[in-house]
This record gives sequence, C-alpha cells and structure tokens, in this order.
Amino acid sequence: MLKFPLNRRQALIGLGAAGTMLSFGLPARAAAKVNLGVIRLASHAPSFIAFERGYYKDEGLDVDLKFFEAAQPMAVAIASGDADYGVTAMSGGLISLAGKGAVKVIGGALTEEKGIVGAIILASNKAYEAGLTSPKELAGRSFGITTTGSSFHFMAYKIAKANGIALDQITLRPLQKVGAVVGALSSGQIDAWAIQPSIGKMMIAEGHARQIGLFSDYAPDYQVTTVFTSTRNAADEREKTQAFIRAYSKAVDDYNAAFVDKTADAAEVDDVAKIVHKYVEADLPFETARNNLLEGSQRINKGLALSLNSVTEQLEWFKSEGMVKEDITPEMLFDTSYVKTI
Repeated sequence: MLKFPLNRRQALIGLGAAGTMLSFGLPARAAAKVNLGVIRLASHAPSFIAFERGYYKDEGLDVDLKFFEAAQPMAVAIASGDADYGVTAMSGGLISLAGKGAVKVIGGALTEEKGIVGAIILASNKAYEAGLTSPKELAGRSFGITTTGSSFHFMAYKIAKANGIALDQITLRPLQKVGAVVGALSSGQIDAWAIQPSIGKMMIAEGHARQIGLFSDYAPDYQVTTVFTSTRNAADEREKTQAFIRAYSKAVDDYNAAFVDKTADAAEVDDVAKIVHKYVEADLPFETARNNLLEGSQRINKGLALSLNSVTEQLEWFKSEGMVKEDITPEMLFDTSYVKTI
C-alpha cells in the first residue's frame, strides 16, 4: 500500500473533524440547577459566601437564592419542590413533612457551644425595670416566638424547664417574623425573647433590650439549625447533594475562620464581611455590620456535622407536646449518610 504524507492543511482538517466528533461524543455537562432557601440572618452567611465566591459553580451547581422570613415556609417550599435545599431550625412543620415522606434532614449547621456567646435571652426595658432580671422570673411573663413549633418555642421550653417553670406559666406570643419580634420587644409589647447574638447584641447596644441570660447555659450542645432537602433529592440526587454539601462546607470554613475562631487575617475578614453585608444588615454601615459579625457569630459545624442527640431530643419534644405525630421516627426524619454525626 502506498503511503502519502499529510500536508499541513489536511492535518488541520483531520484534527478539526476529530475534535468535532469528540465534542459530539462527550457533551459538556450542564450545571445542575439548585434553588437554595435562605433567611437574611448572619447564621446563613455560608450560603452567601459560597454563592459569591463561586463554590457552588466549582461543584457544578447553578444556584439561585430563594429568600424566606421563617423556617416553616421554607420547609413547605422544599417539600413542594420550589426549593431544593434549606438551612434553618427544625420546626413542627418540617418534622410533619418528614413524617409524610417529603423531606429529610441531612446535616447540621449553627450550634450552641460553651465559651462562645450564642443565643442571648433578652428582656424588654419595661419588663427589666419591673423585675425581670433573670430567666428565673419568667413565670407570668410573655415570650416572643415566630410560630408555634418554631426553634424559639423549643428554646422557651428549655429555659423554662431549667428554671423549674412550667411552660404554660409563660405566655408565648407568636409573631410570625423575626422583625416583628424585634419590634414587639423594643416597644415593650412582649417581655422576653431569645435570639442569636448578631441581633441580640445589636438590640442591647441600641438600648432596645437588656440581657438576662445565655441560652448555652441551658442547652450547650443545641443544634440550632439543620440542613435539609426533599426525600427525593436525598435518595435520588446523591451526587448533586454531595456537591452542595462540599460547596457549603468550604464556605463554613471561611465563616468560622473569619468570625468564630478568628484565625483569618484582616483582609480576609473584611472580604468575607463585605459578602455577608450584601445580604445581612445591609442598611447598616459596613463597619457596624462587620463588628456585629465579629462579636456575635456562633459556630457552624465543620463539614455540616449533625448533632444527632440534640435533634433527636427536639423530635421527642415535638412529639411530647402533640405538635407532630407520635409515630414519626428518627429514621423518617434524618438521613445520616451524608455527614458525620456528633
């Protein structure tokens, strides 16, 4: 057989054809579309850090942020498919949806930790002046919550129990939104509340409330917020869910280094604070918001590890109060295959 050398033009044509065949044979993988439920709180900082720093994109995820003002509507959105992942406190609504096979808790986020200022127990100025200077004096007082079955409801229970007070001796005032509770406490319409330090310290500094305790004194291992998704995502979209956890965990490391462990340098602290400031306390001057983050941030579990004892206790409490069905088991609520349990 005669062999003829390829000239340059023929070689280029051949390479182009080969490249075309390869591109048809191995199409570029489209980014997985993800709607992430968020609330404009400092505890959601990693959601924003991962978004702005491209950590989701690095994992092949095309993320849209979907904003909520409370935990229960977010759980409903996850169950209906309007959102894919959420990071918020366990609520009665979330647990009930898990009992129907709609959602799964797959990780842990914000946590109470001894030695780090967590949720602050506050009294209104009016109530403080009238003698509410300690959680021991909450009997006969009103306590603000967003909704029945919210994390604020559970915190009220833990505070009351630790101080020998029956929960029905405290008037719980559901006000739907965190902003409404802030307004009610500031104006003396409610007597007490417990809230994460980024908000609590700001209210104290502005003279709108008085500190009467720390929630970590009563629940030092409390898993404040969890990561959850639909049961379908947890079971059938494992690769996408693992990618989300990796991206989010990277942002958690940035957050903890900047605001909790304070191991990041000043330039990194400023950079992370500027990202968070776009979404949280954006109406405040940057320096004020930055200081609030430095002085009022709680740890978020590394790798989104889940405090299984704490969330199981919360499940059992919701059942004991008749807010969810008795037959809901931990296996129905938690998928522990994604992260470490602690």
